Amino acid sequence: MKLKVAEAFSQADVGGSIARIDPQCMEKLGLRNGDIIEIEGKKVTASVVASSQSDIRLGIIRIDGYIRKNAGTSIGEEVTVRRAKVKEAQKVVLAPVDQQVMIRGDIKGAFNGRVFTKGDIIRTGVRQPQAMDSMFDEFFGGKTSFGGRMGEIKLAVVSTKPAGVVKVTNMSEVEVQPNPVDVSKLEGVSTIIDVTYEDIGGLKDEVQKIREMIEIPLKRPELFKRLGISPPKGVLMHGPPGTGKTLLAKAVANETESNFIAVKGPELLSKWVGESEKGVREVFKKARQTAPTVIFFDEIDALASSRTGGSTDSGVTQRVVNQLLTEIDGMEELQDVAVIAATNRVDILDPALVRPGRFDRHIKIEEPDEKGRLSIFKVHTANMPLANDVSLEKLAKTSEGYVGADIEAVSREAVMLALRENLQADKITMKNFRDAMKKIKTEEKVELIQYH
Repeated sequence: MKLKVAEAFSQADVGGSIARIDPQCMEKLGLRNGDIIEIEGKKVTASVVASSQSDIRLGIIRIDGYIRKNAGTSIGEEVTVRRAKVKEAQKVVLAPVDQQVMIRGDIKGAFNGRVFTKGDIIRTGVRQPQAMDSMFDEFFGGKTSFGGRMGEIKLAVVSTKPAGVVKVTNMSEVEVQPNPVDVSKLEGVSTIIDVTYEDIGGLKDEVQKIREMIEIPLKRPELFKRLGISPPKGVLMHGPPGTGKTLLAKAVANETESNFIAVKGPELLSKWVGESEKGVREVFKKARQTAPTVIFFDEIDALASSRTGGSTDSGVTQRVVNQLLTEIDGMEELQDVAVIAATNRVDILDPALVRPGRFDRHIKIEEPDEKGRLSIFKVHTANMPLANDVSLEKLAKTSEGYVGADIEAVSREAVMLALRENLQADKITMKNFRDAMKKIKTEEKVELIQYH
């Protein structure tokens, strides 16, 4: 059956190898909750199926970024879904994709019941079965995080015996190699999964807008040719610091399987005449050579402020803006290159840069509301062992004015406070979160007083 891909049902499904489809489709395929299905896009992967009552007659399959990447597909595309022919795994070999890990104890229980195909990238963390506690209890170099979130480790499926879709049982042998594997040399693996749309909380509408402007032109440029127009050139995101502008740009690059060039505005400026413009040219030259590519200009106001009025920088800003205008909408057309810029000072940007034809859409990233804050808390606590008294709903309600970066800081500080009280702590309590919120806001006030 052909189904259209949609984002994961909830944060609880992310990393769990769960695909949700509507009950009518499950009935036609003869499936029940807990059955194993094959999902075929550009590649083939497998997952556990569950029903989604809210998607009846919509013809969609909800899968997270890991399954999408393993199947070689993205949101909005169609995949073929069928009942999988599952074999009992005799041996599965896994390897970390980021850094070395030290392995202790029996690890089979951590993966018992999981379904694997060769080339998959899987995520595992502290919310996995208890066997995981003894499995990765020490990291080299003092690292406590893989892939940016607490307790998270990304593993590649190096090989399975027999081949095809296999399920780990009590009789299976599971080997986890201590040294990281080069996924570029692994058959069937495209890129390491870094940031997916499920990692972004509270920005559902913004994600949809930026997908329309960036992802579709990069993945389906023929749609625009068929309709006789050129695809959009770029997107300008503006809003308060810490609201997720950079994270959103990374997610787009990852989901489109594009190369990602991040440029911090001030780093291109040079005291030598002509070097700043050369830096801009080199960025776009590299992007054209490695297309499809997403160029992300962070703090673009430092690079492309208005050319009107007095200038104290020997005209370097004017020359850089001129070079940017030429590269984005000049004689040499950008092919398979998308430009995203972010700023919290949209008022000082040069008007020529923000007109249609250059940055075609302006997306304002607002401070999250209560629903958005709850979504962000769910993202940052997904792998944290929370005590029973922790209410994310209450935290979201009492954190008015917090942006994504604040909530991430609160989550991290809550862990540090728990460890400060007891190095053997295995749960994060509501008191830890409340104390962390007080500490974060107090530090912000002190910084503001010192600044003024």
